[in-house]
Amino acid sequence: MDDLKTDRVGIIDRLSAMAAWPLRVLFKGLDYPLSAIQRLVGIQRMPWIFLLPNLAFFGIFVVIPLFINFAFSLTGGTELYLSDRVYTGTEQYGFLLECETFGDPITCREDRFWKGLYNTAIFIVFQVTFLVLFSLITALILNQKIRARGFFRAVFFFPVLLSPVVVALIWKWVLLRDGILNAFLVSIGMDKILFFVSPEWSMFWAVFVSIWAHMGFYTLILLAGLQAIQPDLYEAAEMDGTSKERVFWRITLPLLWPNLLVVIVLALIKGVQIFDEVFVLTGGGPGTATQFIVQYIYNTGFTEQVQNFGLASAASVVLGVILFILTMTQLAATRARDNG
Repeated sequence: MDDLKTDRVGIIDRLSAMAAWPLRVLFKGLDYPLSAIQRLVGIQRMPWIFLLPNLAFFGIFVVIPLFINFAFSLTGGTELYLSDRVYTGTEQYGFLLECETFGDPITCREDRFWKGLYNTAIFIVFQVTFLVLFSLITALILNQKIRARGFFRAVFFFPVLLSPVVVALIWKWVLLRDGILNAFLVSIGMDKILFFVSPEWSMFWAVFVSIWAHMGFYTLILLAGLQAIQPDLYEAAEMDGTSKERVFWRITLPLLWPNLLVVIVLALIKGVQIFDEVFVLTGGGPGTATQFIVQYIYNTGFTEQVQNFGLASAASVVLGVILFILTMTQLAATRARDNG
């Protein structure tokens, strides 16, 4: 019996060695060039060598396109290649920013841009506010010792795994005139509601679907922050007879604030960049009721009969500046709060 066990262990060891052999060969082969590079640049600079592929990827697909986009914003015409386009300076920016009253898109020369900006502002006010609120409430609940806690965590995170287009198609089938929701309303004696005909309903469902699709990701970030809080703090507060409301405001929220800040900034950036799920869900309609700034850029540069690459590039630069200002303002306010 002992001999049989010994033979079995020996076979397993040989199979493990055979399986690990290609890896040993690979690592041995990588050791020679890496050792040579280390001798050439020194051990202190080796981290930059490992970062180089990511930096190259970031430069090729992020930094260089940013400069190309800015260059396009200073040109006019319908030509695709930058060398064939006419330099117009800041003419595209002047066209975008020419308004009698900035609060009224109708008075602007390019009213579609300002309508998209106005719709985006309304969207992020409601979407970011309720997204952060619902994510925080959900994280607080899932952090408790409830039955089937792992199951509910998976359920809330599942929509994040779906493609935005898939999410939009699912909800579009639900909300169509003859969709599931209207079938339910008819079954209980109510009339059908044309959700995609009313501007108010279209904006409501754009916000709702976006929250439903992304809430799980932000809930996960906040849940990680809650689990990093030391249980001893809650035990001490309980021994002192501190109320749950005071524990939340005095212990949980201050210690969770770094995670909450990350959620707010990421939600704000994602909200300003909203495009795919709303584009599939409503198409920007009815009219321009749910046409956001990114869709305006997409339509101007790619879908219109006369593709205005310069104007679309200028609009994207303006959007980037607005987003940068919002993010820096938020970070500055947070730093002032922490220092105060």
